Amino acid sequence: MQSVDFGYIRVSTKEQNEKRQLAQLKTAGVENRNIIIDKESGKDFNRKEYQRLVQHTLREGDRLIICSIDRLGRNYDEIRREWEYITQTVKANIKVLDMPLLDTSTATQDLDKRFMADLILQVLRYVAEKERINIKRRQREGIDAMQIIDGKRVSAKTNRPIGRPKAEYPENWESVYSEWKDKKITAKYAMQQLELKPNTFYKLASEYTEKQAV
Repeated sequence: MQSVDFGYIRVSTKEQNEKRQLAQLKTAGVENRNIIIDKESGKDFNRKEYQRLVQHTLREGDRLIICSIDRLGRNYDEIRREWEYITQTVKANIKVLDMPLLDTSTATQDLDKRFMADLILQVLRYVAEKERINIKRRQREGIDAMQIIDGKRVSAKTNRPIGRPKAEYPENWESVYSEWKDKKITAKYAMQQLELKPNTFYKLASEYTEKQAV
């Protein structure tokens, strides 16, 4: 059976446009009928069209072509597992257009394929993890450098305290709280009277109870 080139496109939301990826895949020689599109997040591989392609359509000798590795996914541990499944279990090839080294169809032996895939994916995993660490570090440094006013860190851009504003007690808090504590009304009814969501109600109730105990 003749091998087939399949193109895979992923955009994170329905509002994002897939035209750029579509043009790149067509330039790479993929027929329009063999281009698969998912409009879902890349956080995992639970994507309808991707699973249909890999589990039911892709065959030995076929080639899966993607524009960049992040179109396949964003979790590099999962990417590696999918890569191994496609190249070793299905025995199909993968080609990443913006990274020529990630092209198993150019390798002449299985050992070459595994070695190159493992090497490049390990490097990508390291780079992604390093970037996550750097982003967190820069965020922490930015927060630590903020001016503190009235015990709160204030953004230099907005001159406003960062983080969520502290929930305030409604005017009728004490009366409704007392009735709830005395089991005269239910928590649901108390929330309705106070116009509070459950998490805010219980947070304020806990804080208020602690204050009363002091």
